Amino acid sequence: MAMKPQLVELLEAMKALGLKPMHELSPVDARAQMEAGVKARNAPIVEVGSVEESTIPGPGGDIPVRIYRPDGAGGSRSLGALVYYHGGGHVIGSLDTHDSVARAMCRDANIVVLSVDYRMGPEAKFPASVDDSYAAVKWLSDNAGAMGVDAGRIAVGGDSAGGNLALVVALMARDDGDGPAIAYQLLVYPVMDYTGGTPTYETYGKGHGPLTAASIPYFREHYLNSDEELADWRASPSRAASFAGLPPALLITAECDILNHEGRACGKRLVADGVACEHVNFEGMIHGFFSMAPMLDDAIAAQSLAAKRLKAALS
Repeated sequence: MAMKPQLVELLEAMKALGLKPMHELSPVDARAQMEAGVKARNAPIVEVGSVEESTIPGPGGDIPVRIYRPDGAGGSRSLGALVYYHGGGHVIGSLDTHDSVARAMCRDANIVVLSVDYRMGPEAKFPASVDDSYAAVKWLSDNAGAMGVDAGRIAVGGDSAGGNLALVVALMARDDGDGPAIAYQLLVYPVMDYTGGTPTYETYGKGHGPLTAASIPYFREHYLNSDEELADWRASPSRAASFAGLPPALLITAECDILNHEGRACGKRLVADGVACEHVNFEGMIHGFFSMAPMLDDAIAAQSLAAKRLKAALS
């Protein structure tokens, strides 16, 4: 199926901004371009009860986080929570680029959202982002009472590289004898294997939004220390021995995405390993569409579905 007309119009508007392919930019410039591109959307702010900038202790120093609380949070009632990891190939992206997603999950699922500004490459290469991501969910679990959160109702989630981190964190928590109890996973077109080269790389490698077939080698170069790390399941979670014992998951993929093939494989693998996984593939959509609400109807629908499932899982 071709990209939907509404998406084509949006991509034409983005093209008018004169954005350069990510792999032609330095990481610093690619980050600045992503920030500018998100600001240019001028999307209305999703109102929540409160937003707090803070830091939590991490293995490489304090980790900046942003804490979102829904209306009515506080008092004696504990809420469910989502620890959210932004996308961007473990190289770009920030709390600001994914602020609207975190706000939507907070408001519509009526949960606390802890958005994590984990360390990224090339300044802090693998496994820094993994270590920070796990430290964040463990911190929230350990401090759940003070945060007004039920430690038994914590989900992990993210898009792209963030979906990769969410799945890896769930695997680490499963295998950690003293790890947090993860109740749910929100996996939005996760990076499953940095080797790349699946059939959808050829089909959707050019002309289908900012993520191209050339993007993955670029991210891989800046994120990993060597090609040997491609075999490490913490970098490429498809290499994990088993997904058995993981919490239920909502897996969202986009049809016109180079990661669609590995996303579908992820869903089949989760089910084969006995994990309750709901896989929803959005036809005619591209990588990155999830954060493009309210410009895209399908982005609104995807975020609504995610919030609905989170609310049911964490209520």
